[in-house]
Amino acid sequence: MTTNPSTHTIQVTAPRPEFAKSAPKPFRALVAFDAAAREGLDPGLVELIQIRASHLNHCAYCLHMHTDDARKAGESEDRLHMVAVWREARHFFTAREQAALALTDAVTLVADAGVPDDVHAEAAARFDERELSRIIALICTINAWNRVALATGKVAGTDER
Repeated sequence: MTTNPSTHTIQVTAPRPEFAKSAPKPFRALVAFDAAAREGLDPGLVELIQIRASHLNHCAYCLHMHTDDARKAGESEDRLHMVAVWREARHFFTAREQAALALTDAVTLVADAGVPDDVHAEAAARFDERELSRIIALICTINAWNRVALATGKVAGTDER
């Protein structure tokens, strides 16, 4: 693997493990955690959260997968384009979606400033405790999936899933 210092892109030059085959128990556990986190959540909101975290983590593989899934679920191109700049394009998103996206930002970038009380309070005002807990779990799972995809050199646009 080499890093291009001018663009900070990573080029995979050495073979990477196939996570699902090399670590089947952790893979299945992550799949189960992801499925449990999604239960009862609006599928469109799930995709927006996964897209936003994938933007923040620079995970092209997951970003491609989840924007494709969102399109198949009927999400508009306008909204998909605006997820990366959602704070500047608030009128594209409902108050609940904005709260979930703000929480996604805070949890994904937790090392920067933790999860600020105002971000948590806004999300808690928009979602009941069960939904909020599942959203936090979902944010954790997409962050884990992003890290697995990046660490194993997954390539966006391939047929692998």
